[in-house]
Amino acid sequence: MKKLLLGICYSLIGQIVFSQQITGKVVDAQSNAPIPSASIEIDGQPGTLTNEKGEFRLSKLPTGTYKLHISSIGFKTSHFSVSPSKETQVFKLESWNLFMQPVEVKAIRAGDKAPFTKSNLTKKEIEQVNLGQDLPFLLNQTPSVVVNSDAGNGVGYTGLRIRGTDATRINMTINGIPYNDAESQGLFFVNLPDLASSVNNIQIQRGVGTSSNGAGAFGATINFSTNEVNTTPYAEINNSFGSFNTLKHTVKAGTGIINDHFTVDARLSKVKSDGYIDRASSDLSSYFLSAAYLSEKSSLRFNITSGKEKTYQAWYGITEADLINNRTVNYAGTEKPGSPYDNETDNYKQDHYQLFFNHQFSPSITFNTALFLTNGKGYYEQYKAGQAYSKYGLPDFITGNDTLRETDLIRQLWLDNKYYGQIISLMYKSGQDQLSIGGGWNQYDGHHFGEIIWAKAGIDNKYRWYDHKAKKNDINLYTKYQRALNSKFSLFADLQFRRVGYKIDGFRDNPSVKIDETYNFFNPKFGLSYNWKEVQGYISYSLGQKGTQPRRF
Repeated sequence: MKKLLLGICYSLIGQIVFSQQITGKVVDAQSNAPIPSASIEIDGQPGTLTNEKGEFRLSKLPTGTYKLHISSIGFKTSHFSVSPSKETQVFKLESWNLFMQPVEVKAIRAGDKAPFTKSNLTKKEIEQVNLGQDLPFLLNQTPSVVVNSDAGNGVGYTGLRIRGTDATRINMTINGIPYNDAESQGLFFVNLPDLASSVNNIQIQRGVGTSSNGAGAFGATINFSTNEVNTTPYAEINNSFGSFNTLKHTVKAGTGIINDHFTVDARLSKVKSDGYIDRASSDLSSYFLSAAYLSEKSSLRFNITSGKEKTYQAWYGITEADLINNRTVNYAGTEKPGSPYDNETDNYKQDHYQLFFNHQFSPSITFNTALFLTNGKGYYEQYKAGQAYSKYGLPDFITGNDTLRETDLIRQLWLDNKYYGQIISLMYKSGQDQLSIGGGWNQYDGHHFGEIIWAKAGIDNKYRWYDHKAKKNDINLYTKYQRALNSKFSLFADLQFRRVGYKIDGFRDNPSVKIDETYNFFNPKFGLSYNWKEVQGYISYSLGQKGTQPRRF
């Protein structure tokens, strides 16, 4: 009985000690206008963001005094010493008088009161889990996310599912610019090694969401933002080491704001691992460079993101028997007699160029446009045994009195592509109304070809047995409107028209197939949300489409 009473007392004391909270409101020091989406951080505690009214709440805090760090784009980062209180405390931020808003992100993201299920990850939360694993593993603890890794340890080729749907049904953008592969619609995170070290926030919308640019969303929409303005100079070196000879080296530096207008940020990264699966090694490198010019009403920014990967193939899976007796077996390269082929690898380099221009016409109207170009080139190499000459468009090989119908060979399957386009948006916000009008266009030029670099007999080196090109163009227009009906209810509407054209000149396994089609989509979304203190609820209707009856050009 004595122990039971002590336990009850301990629980009650714990609830009292850890039931303190800080409730605050962040405002502009000059106008006293609320600052939404400001980042609130306390050393050693989970952070949060302010809502549309600039309000926030940090709960379950032990009694004591805390150092509160508040930052928001366009304002000077401020630090406050505060203690938990029942009263709402007001925190004022000084403006830089420079235009720092990432309009390209605000135009497509779901707002605080939008009727969609979403999660927002702050820079601090990203840093806490960024130890070298790929992006899906950084999102693994968010709701409805299931991840996988070819190498078995989250480095190299990785994938994710959200609400049960694979990557081909998940829309991903970087600073509002579409990232999904234009042909397969898949997401190849291995081409962006250590991107997380340059990301300042992430939003995941589960379901159809408000996806505007790029691939159609069914399971989710993921928005990454790297266009953060670092107002003070900094330099960082981050190193991580783990099992299976896994390591990550990152060097970051920034100038802060130079001469009240210029800022430059840079990053170099190296990630390597032997992998949990046999021979599932990864050798990844990347760099990021961002330079911006800021004035009172405009901003101009240029980003370069480059990633290079070499990974030993490990995508074949294993049998149930292997799962019990030989969990790390890798069948890649085992067609070679004797020891597995040592260069059964995937090799790819991808470069992203982004140019942004933002302008504020008035306190209510902001404009954004961005041009982008993505270059990708690479191949995967395979040792193939017993390959028929006819499969490669060649006659049987005659040597002396013998006729050979098959041979061992090493082949490379190449992809050389360009993906380019533009996004544009105009935002109006005044009082209870918020309106976004925008759209974009993009063009994909793909080139697929295969080369045999060695054969045991009968095929010359560098023999190209297929060579096909593909084109895809995508145009979209959207209008989004949100109105606060009163202090608790908000109405949301999103209308999008999308037109996609495909032109394909054969496939590797079926070179005679020709496709020349156009698809039209109309995707409406409507919702009504309810917000009161910590309670939020909504009803919504969203239509997402990925296929319709084609019409000939």
